Amino acid sequence: MKPNRIEAVDALRGLALVWMAVFHGCFDISNAGFLSANFYADPLWTWQRSCILSLFLLCAGAGQALAFHQGQSWRRFGVRWLQIAGCAALVSLGSALMFPNSFIYFGVLHGMAVMLLIVRLTASWGRWLWLLGALVWATYFLTPWAFDSGWLSTAFNAKPLNWIGWISIKPITEDYVPLVPWLALMWWGMAATQWWLASPLSQKPTSIRLPLLPQLAVLGRWSLSFYMLHQPMLLGALWAWTTLT
Repeated sequence: MKPNRIEAVDALRGLALVWMAVFHGCFDISNAGFLSANFYADPLWTWQRSCILSLFLLCAGAGQALAFHQGQSWRRFGVRWLQIAGCAALVSLGSALMFPNSFIYFGVLHGMAVMLLIVRLTASWGRWLWLLGALVWATYFLTPWAFDSGWLSTAFNAKPLNWIGWISIKPITEDYVPLVPWLALMWWGMAATQWWLASPLSQKPTSIRLPLLPQLAVLGRWSLSFYMLHQPMLLGALWAWTTLT
């Protein structure tokens, strides 16, 4: 049986996809030399990336809460997880061809694959997810102190361990989404949606209709396909424009 969906969650994910496509389009234009922008240090771009990623992870947590509430089997979860993990491998391969010195080895899809397993395993923990997310977030701010005081080894900066996120030196890579602090967002997305599902609010129909809500919701239901196709299409359009003009 096809699971029920929450249109607002799909629409929020669709909004994140549109924002991401615009962001990556600007990055491609900058990388081609047509735009002067520092996507690695300028707050205008780094904050946008953080907001886009936060939306994706909150929606992923909400989606897992809904799936768990509806009794999604581990088999169905596993099929989707394998799709995400496979796409993560393709992203690593493609980025290695484009950016051999800074390829993506633990980006958003890699991080989501690990986080989804953790969130699925802890789906029944209820209100404790709020606290767990807060603890993860707290360790992010305590990490510099932990390094300075010797509580953390510099080994956590190396690739075998830096996917955790307890680092003092940010790795050179085009996309980096470690568990700390981003797991907190997915846990909070699940906790908030579970609270909503258990409240009377989830039983009350809403008559609020926002502009483009249905269209964004449709887009949000195809998030993985859009994610994998948008950059090749953007790069192809940019190549065609620079070649034919």
